[in-house]
Amino acid sequence: MKVIQLHKNESELIKRAIKNNREAQQVLFEWHAPKMLSVCRYYIKDIQHAEEAMLNGFFKVFSNLKNFKNEGSFEGWIRRIMIRESISFLRQKKNMEFPVEAIEHKNDYTNNIKTDIEVAQIQQLIDALPDGYKEVFVMYAIEGYKHYEIANMLNISEGASKSQLFKARKQLQESIKKLNKTTSYGSK
Repeated sequence: MKVIQLHKNESELIKRAIKNNREAQQVLFEWHAPKMLSVCRYYIKDIQHAEEAMLNGFFKVFSNLKNFKNEGSFEGWIRRIMIRESISFLRQKKNMEFPVEAIEHKNDYTNNIKTDIEVAQIQQLIDALPDGYKEVFVMYAIEGYKHYEIANMLNISEGASKSQLFKARKQLQESIKKLNKTTSYGSK
């Protein structure tokens, strides 16, 4: 039996993986797959489809590993690939459309709604958003992209990105209020 020596040094593993060392690729996959599945899951409601997008993303990671320049974190580089793969997957499956109507954004929403909602419930509320709202919301609020970056990645205008985020927040607030009312009535 062959003993596999596990290197904790990620850059050494990357060098070995570039040379198509399957053991190094397996270790990198095992280290990053759980986080990357959750990234794909933010965008894709169905877990099997999220897994498919993640696996396709890892195929691209290992196919393009020689292009990683060690500028920034390896995890961040993989994460960007997973986000693009998830968006690409959704486009192929649903032909996402983003309305480009311009609306005046008012800060009539609050970011400090008091709630006892579980993480799983929040994920369900995000999953219930229309696709355009959901992608922009996740990219902005969870991934931290700026509107011009979202616009470039999704081939929409900055105004459409802002509009989608505004509408997503408003819909989430309404859903959270309804959920809080239901929860508070049920606990009496």
